[in-house]
Amino acid sequence: MNSQDLSEVLPAEQDMEGHPLGNGGVEFIEAHSEEDISNVLARAYKDDKTVNVISGGTKRGFGGAIEQADILLSLAKYKGIIEHSVGDLTMTVRPGTTLKEITDKLADKGQRVSLDTPWPEMATIGGIVSSNDSGPKRLSYGFARDLVIGTRIVYADGRVIRTGGKVVKNVAGYDMNKLFIGAMGTLGVISEITIKLQPLPKYEGLLLLHFPEGSEQVIRDFSVSILDSMMEPVSLEILNPSISEKMTGKRQYTLAIAFEDRENAVFDQEKRVYEHLPNGVTYTVLHEEEARQWWEKFRHFGPNGSNDSGNDALTQAALKIGSNNLDVLANLAAADSLAEEHHVAIEAHGGIGHGISRVYIEGYPEDIVPYMKALRTKVEERKGYAVCTHLPLMLRETVSVWGDKPGYFALLEGIKRTNDPKEILNRGRFVGGI
Repeated sequence: MNSQDLSEVLPAEQDMEGHPLGNGGVEFIEAHSEEDISNVLARAYKDDKTVNVISGGTKRGFGGAIEQADILLSLAKYKGIIEHSVGDLTMTVRPGTTLKEITDKLADKGQRVSLDTPWPEMATIGGIVSSNDSGPKRLSYGFARDLVIGTRIVYADGRVIRTGGKVVKNVAGYDMNKLFIGAMGTLGVISEITIKLQPLPKYEGLLLLHFPEGSEQVIRDFSVSILDSMMEPVSLEILNPSISEKMTGKRQYTLAIAFEDRENAVFDQEKRVYEHLPNGVTYTVLHEEEARQWWEKFRHFGPNGSNDSGNDALTQAALKIGSNNLDVLANLAAADSLAEEHHVAIEAHGGIGHGISRVYIEGYPEDIVPYMKALRTKVEERKGYAVCTHLPLMLRETVSVWGDKPGYFALLEGIKRTNDPKEILNRGRFVGGI
């Protein structure tokens, strides 16, 4: 396919310079409709041309060891809410719509998408769903895979299918949505998403508990007591000292406990926490707008695909760690101790209720790689996993982003061959280099 051929489908621009995060394309095409997506993929499939897909770009450093595909297909301008069923608490939206745009629109109706992923003004709903992203409030509200009830998918050859539906109660059987959620765009391009909504909370509270040094076991025991109680926190997030200092002014492990309910219910649960505070623990309490502003600031840590520095000493990387929920604190402690040993700076947090931790790393490339490998080893010793969610291309070529291939890798390969036999879509972005 040459430039003249592409122009018959959609206007194309040359992009020969590449990008330090890779996952680009020699030719750049912007889609404005599902038909545009279908036409570009059909033509690329016919001519054996590879395609990378991008929207907000926040996941550009996540997976892939190829600098440029033949085509970089952007969905950033394919945005907007298609349908909002206020009574049914569902919404159908185009993939290029940012989470902030959705949040602002739904707020007028007293509703929200209960996702609290980083960089909401940049992250698009298509990228969030394709990477199955989530935030600290996953403890109560789940993650992308829990919220999507229907999609439209454009296959690699341009065919369009619908999975699921537009109502919460669907027919029994295998939920085809789950095949595409978290697949990093390797099985098809999401052109439409129907998602469950939540009412806005009547009242929000946030307790920040500051623990003295050496309190790891105290934090663990206290968190277990919260989880075993009748309280219903929407987050139970532990912040390491460096990120805590930026968020609270205190360089200590800090436990962020959020409650969202009726005002009296929030106050009652906070009172129970006060009554059982361990010795030596201080706290800060925020309500309503103060709590919302705190979370807004919290969602702006780490790389976002466009804030990488050209300075080698400030190279950025990010890890997503999955583990038993009670191993989160041990993993964060390992992340801190190894950072000192490998001469990198980190900010980290993790959910003691759901077991997902994030580690944001800054330093020289030659220090970052051994640090990530050492931390992954520590995590795997506890039967967890560590995935590199952001890394410059030159480092992704030396580090396995997803870790070792899982025992079910042959199944993943079979699904890929069925959906994209020519392997044109987002090549190398998923587990095992799929």
